[in-house]
Amino acid sequence: MKADIGVIGLAVMGQNLILNINDKGFTVAVYNRTITKVDRFLNKEAKGRETIRGTYDIQQFCSMLKRPRKIMLMIKAGKAIDDFVEQLLPFLTPGDVIIDGGNSFFGDTIRRTYYLRDKGINFVGTGISGGEEGARHGPSIMPGGEYEAWPLIKDIFQSICAHTPQGQPCCNWVGSDGAGHYVKMVHNGIEYGDMQLISEAYSLMNGLLKLSHSQMADIFDKWNSTELQSYLIEITARIMQHKDNDGKVLLEKILDKAGQKGTGKWTSVNSLDINVPVTLITEAVYARILSSLKAERVKAAGFFETSEFDFTGDVDSFISDIKDALLASKIISYAQGFMLLKAAAKTYSWKLDFGDIALMWREGCIIRSSFLGKINDAFQNNPALESLLFDPYFSTIIKSAQQSWRKVVSTAFNAGISVPAFASALTFFDSYRSAKLPSNLIQAQRDYFGAHTYERTDAPEGQFFHTNWTGTGGDTSAGSYQV
Repeated sequence: MKADIGVIGLAVMGQNLILNINDKGFTVAVYNRTITKVDRFLNKEAKGRETIRGTYDIQQFCSMLKRPRKIMLMIKAGKAIDDFVEQLLPFLTPGDVIIDGGNSFFGDTIRRTYYLRDKGINFVGTGISGGEEGARHGPSIMPGGEYEAWPLIKDIFQSICAHTPQGQPCCNWVGSDGAGHYVKMVHNGIEYGDMQLISEAYSLMNGLLKLSHSQMADIFDKWNSTELQSYLIEITARIMQHKDNDGKVLLEKILDKAGQKGTGKWTSVNSLDINVPVTLITEAVYARILSSLKAERVKAAGFFETSEFDFTGDVDSFISDIKDALLASKIISYAQGFMLLKAAAKTYSWKLDFGDIALMWREGCIIRSSFLGKINDAFQNNPALESLLFDPYFSTIIKSAQQSWRKVVSTAFNAGISVPAFASALTFFDSYRSAKLPSNLIQAQRDYFGAHTYERTDAPEGQFFHTNWTGTGGDTSAGSYQV
């Protein structure tokens, strides 16, 4: 009996996904470049599963699959994907499907889609979120690429993915070519923002309010039964309680240097490319980069001594303020993320369903939360919604949280505690709600030194003017354009 799907790559994500697929009644063929891992997997994690079939070369692997073949690559992104595609091609026939389930850059997925289309092969770039646990028991899956492939893989993907409390699958077709990996990229960018915001809340409670880890664990646990309910808040409460072998809190023994794999950076770079102010995610990326400067930070701490700041306010009230600031900032993060998705849909000609995307993130993924159900509701109520900030549910929260939000940021500044994500979110909000910004001066300066022209408040929009500011610059303008 031939296999329903083949999976290449037996690292932990690949193994767990294979077991998940097999649990749902599908026969799986498996292959790994280091073939000793095939036998190890069959004799250990997959022991006794007769419908998981090991293979030991690419030709045997392809020959074991039902046609049209469905092949999922669970390997490192980059050149390795291209290398395996080339190895597979001699053994494939038109109509077969190659699925990239890694964290590939969406531009590479676009390129691969068109390259394989010319050869009659359907390419699908699939974002998968949920980590090892999600892969095993139900991840969020974001497929995009050649639409002809969707009917061939839909049953498998919607069987193995997470489901909402209402039973809806956290997997649906996202869009053409690189859309699936793009949505996963934005997911990861929002994840960067969420994690930074939570770490700043921790910093304020620990560094300013001097709360114990047990107290903070209780607070995060309580917050997890409010609008802030999410996987990241849940695991933060658990981390606060985790003890090392000596009985001391493990968190305080972990070096304060945050790593990254690039997807947050991709989100920030792309936001600059398509002119969307994703300030909070970008600030979260920079916060990780700055954290890596440990030796310089230690030196600067001694070089720039700060006076001790004693908090004299009501602790419980300020904890409530932090909660409000966290919720308001989280709304800004998601508002920016969906602004980016809307701009990307126009830029890359994708038909993205923003409510559907929120639903795909509702369960299974790292940023899963009840909050996402409200985002789905917002776009279901108004598919043309310009910004989440205009939705009644979110605007009401922002309005009620403003005083607390400002208090938290100003108190942190006065205490010398770094809160880049909280501050960035508040600054974005204040800029976004400003009918008039000082950018008229910037445009005047540009016209003064570079004859870049400007628009006027007393003339139709789109009509440009130039002033000979010095009397010696002449009347010829440089025009306005973007590089």
